[in-house]
Amino acid sequence: MTAVRLSFIVGFAVGLVPVPAPGLVGPQRWRARSTGGAPQLAVGSILMALADILPDTLLDDSAEIHGDLRTFRRQMHRQPEIGLDLPQTQARVLAALDGLGVQTTLGTGCTSVTAVLRGGAVASGADRPSVLLRADMDALPVQELAGVDYRSQVDGAMHACGHDLHTAMLVGAARLLDARRAELPGDVVLMFQPGEEGWAGARIMLEEGVLTASGRRVDAAYGMHVFASLEPHGTFVTKPGPMLAASGGLFVTMKGRGGHGSAPHGARDPIAALADLVNGMQVAVTRSFDAMDPVVVTVGVIHGGTRRNVIPDEAHLEATVRTFSSAQQARVAEVLTRVAQGVALAHGVDAEVRYDVEYPVTVNHAGETAFAADVIERLFGFEGGRHTVWERPLAGSEDFSFVLQEVPGSFVGLGAAPPGTDLATADDNHSPRAVFDDGVLADGAALYAALAIARLEQLDGADPSS
Repeated sequence: MTAVRLSFIVGFAVGLVPVPAPGLVGPQRWRARSTGGAPQLAVGSILMALADILPDTLLDDSAEIHGDLRTFRRQMHRQPEIGLDLPQTQARVLAALDGLGVQTTLGTGCTSVTAVLRGGAVASGADRPSVLLRADMDALPVQELAGVDYRSQVDGAMHACGHDLHTAMLVGAARLLDARRAELPGDVVLMFQPGEEGWAGARIMLEEGVLTASGRRVDAAYGMHVFASLEPHGTFVTKPGPMLAASGGLFVTMKGRGGHGSAPHGARDPIAALADLVNGMQVAVTRSFDAMDPVVVTVGVIHGGTRRNVIPDEAHLEATVRTFSSAQQARVAEVLTRVAQGVALAHGVDAEVRYDVEYPVTVNHAGETAFAADVIERLFGFEGGRHTVWERPLAGSEDFSFVLQEVPGSFVGLGAAPPGTDLATADDNHSPRAVFDDGVLADGAALYAALAIARLEQLDGADPSS
């Protein structure tokens, strides 16, 4: 593979203000602008030029360990684990990290692994720069139907969202960074997280101190997610601002009075009320929320009745709710609860309504996302379609959003469909037939490592008074 040598023009300021720098080429340049306060990455500012901050062998080195990463990923794929308790996965990660110069801490509220790699090119002290890299590790309760020779051996469980690739890539990044530990001007926190799929494992790790695992709060955080059908193989995705939706759960039980199906006038039909509610919620969405700040409500569960000629006493539905701003997330629970209670009143039944706030909006910080885009394009080249910027967010949700609420950072996407896949017909994430190609593992590991190396160099060179 061709060696790559990178040069970065970077800067730090408070406030994310675009300021184009004349005479410089590339997708993002930075010019210094001081607005007071602590230093942080800003779009459009230049403070210093850092030449050759990434080793020109990084891609070659990641390619050399690709076989090991593929083996790790396929072993993990064969033995998926669900939720917060992933003992086999935790043991597999610890074995992969064994022999590296990392300090590991195991979670108590979940089977997480936090590994701290301390760079040798900076003096000890409380002000050492620190960057966090995160990978989620849990699988889904899906029966795998993909025709791969490393398919899941666990009945009813599958890595249908590619978290096995995320884990393998972060393990690869640990090896690449460990080989360069002496030159790192700061510390890297490796966050191996269980329970992303609805269990809020990231929040548990935050409560257990992952952000301060290095001895001080991390300065920046980066995560990555593979896609089975959204982008071509090997294409990296960035988007400043909201990238993924907030999620919520709506649970409604209509309680009426059962009776004979031939005489509905003598009963209070909860199923008819639920049917009205399904449609009523869609009307409420279009009439209560700005179309430019959308809300998505999808009913995925309806239970009620035992026979076609029996009106039951009660019926139940569950819906997922997606929003793209904190304002809509706060308001949607009130609107949907009001609609459910109004429908129940109209049908003469009672409604029990519960709304669970799940994950917040995943909001990428503008400066960190511009930085990540620059690293991608300089590492993999400006040509060849290796990087794209999304114009619109995705309605999926992610608990890395909790991390981004606490520290600046960015969440990067990676197309992992097998080469030549027709994306229009490919099975998406969460499908029992989803296929993720492990040919992207080496590049994903290299990007994780590059983000950490480049950001630590920037932080080490920042002038806190600027």
